[in-house]
Amino acid sequence: MIKLRVFLALAGALALAACDSGAAPDADATGAGEAPVAANAVTLRGDGLSAGAESFFFAAGQSEVEAALAKALGPQLRSGENPECGAGKMAFTDYAGGLTAHFQEGKLVGWNWHLPQDGDKAASGTVSLAGTVQLGAPRAAVEAAPGFAKVEGSTLGEEFRLGETLGGFITGDRVEMLHAGTQCFFR
Repeated sequence: MIKLRVFLALAGALALAACDSGAAPDADATGAGEAPVAANAVTLRGDGLSAGAESFFFAAGQSEVEAALAKALGPQLRSGENPECGAGKMAFTDYAGGLTAHFQEGKLVGWNWHLPQDGDKAASGTVSLAGTVQLGAPRAAVEAAPGFAKVEGSTLGEEFRLGETLGGFITGDRVEMLHAGTQCFFR
């Protein structure tokens, strides 16, 4: 009887340990810090993004991602698709705050965060990149960031990488765009 109780207790503990909440990695692993999650905050990562308390990795469903981004940043500003991308036909959705989400076959495949375009409304929430580099950051801060490397010979301007998953562009003395995942850049 004691062996059965021990077995059941161990089986229960293993079952609980095997459960996965489906949540994103903890804040320390993503570089987001210990702050509580704001409902109107979007945090960008090299493997996806978080909108409020919801976290999405690349390959997440388009409708779920768009709903969470609209809840955090306000309604989409525009959407469309480009059938001529080198990576294949790509849909995009723009949000206030300079965020564009990229989708292929109904799945999130990338994002870029750029300076606001003419006519963009102010975001009702905030957009930030996990870590210290942010849109508009000075050149010196980006060049001092871990994993910084210039992309030599880029035909798109002054391009850089931050490790294996993030990239961006510097214009003048500041970061003009950051991106991760699949992009529709014409080189």
